Amino acid sequence: MDFDLPADLVAYLAELDAFIAAEIRPLEAADDNIRFFDHRREWARTDFENDGLPRHEWEALLAEAQRRADAAGHWRFSAPKTYGGRDGSNLWMAVIREHFAAKGLGLHNDLQNEHSIVGNFPFVAMFEEFGTEAQKQEFILGGFKRERIVAFGLTEPEHGSDATHMETRAVPEVRGGVPGWRIDGEKMWTTGMHVATHCATFARTDGAAGDARGITCLLVPSDAPGVKIEEYLWTFNMPTDHPRVSFTNVWVPETAVLGAPGAGLALAQSFVHQNRIRQAASSLGAAVYCIEESVKYARTRKPFGKALAENQAIQFPLVELATQAEMLRLLIRKTAWEMDRTPHKAIERELSDRVSMCNYWANRLVCEAADRAMQVHGGIGYSRHKPFEHIYRHHRRYRITEGAEEIQMRKVAAFLFGYMGPRKAALAGA
Repeated sequence: MDFDLPADLVAYLAELDAFIAAEIRPLEAADDNIRFFDHRREWARTDFENDGLPRHEWEALLAEAQRRADAAGHWRFSAPKTYGGRDGSNLWMAVIREHFAAKGLGLHNDLQNEHSIVGNFPFVAMFEEFGTEAQKQEFILGGFKRERIVAFGLTEPEHGSDATHMETRAVPEVRGGVPGWRIDGEKMWTTGMHVATHCATFARTDGAAGDARGITCLLVPSDAPGVKIEEYLWTFNMPTDHPRVSFTNVWVPETAVLGAPGAGLALAQSFVHQNRIRQAASSLGAAVYCIEESVKYARTRKPFGKALAENQAIQFPLVELATQAEMLRLLIRKTAWEMDRTPHKAIERELSDRVSMCNYWANRLVCEAADRAMQVHGGIGYSRHKPFEHIYRHHRRYRITEGAEEIQMRKVAAFLFGYMGPRKAALAGA
């Protein structure tokens, strides 16, 4: 059993660091772009007079960083080679995401907008596994060209974690001699709709409320008649691009169906597992950053004539956090490695409990680490001149939005007690 990182992965991390130093740091420093990362970051990023949306200058800067990363062969790293990527594995992505987040805030990796110079593309895997050839060409290649941007419409105002009781309905309807679907309902937290060309909209097409089957994913153009952004929800961490969207008498042709009709929840799970393991790695990296910054500060700060680091009240909480980070790193990397060895569609049945363990625990850990960093740094730690408040506000949402931690713990419990997963047969007679 070898826990060393592969030599080629270590070399790639060094290559990425060199690219950041040569291309991204200078861009971050140019034209006062540092305002998006220093104490002015929330105001610089947020257009408070335009529903709290991201400012155009901020999104343009992110796009330029991604363009440079794409030209250097990094941005599409995780995508299949067919689409210009490098077939980057879940394990490599987990290591890279932790490595980036451990550097702190910067243009190389800012997860408030799900931005990174090594992109995360759960939609690519979703289209690759479930899409038609025409959909792959349109949405995967079109996505990399920025001609197609897809929002994710699953959650509803009255139905958050339980998608099986969604009230959005789609019924067959022929218009102009073309068979299709009429959609009526509402979606919540439909991130990115201000720039999206389409919304992957989940609607019940069959079955009864509470049934896992009978939900279908439909690719709805964002400018289709009847699609309306009702409001943008202002959040703990700004800017906001998370609207409530209504669908009234919206019609799409049958070719808009993604995957098999009625099997939309399986498709949604395909999206979230890849997202969760990589986001867990990012939370771990951010936690490590908070821990390390606290250690450095405690070594140099000397109230009452001696270093803060000599006090057990400072040492012991950071020891607890550092210990948890070490254990979590092993679980994340092992789980990512297992995901790479498991067929994509089998991950939900075989590994989703481990993915949930990684995700909910990492999201707790980073919030605890950011809070502890504020405490160790005192007044300056509470200020916006340090990034800890930003890290806390950003990562606190993942205890809800990547599947609430209570829902993820329920998944772990279902596997542990054999109500689903590999232990089901063995524990059936217990």
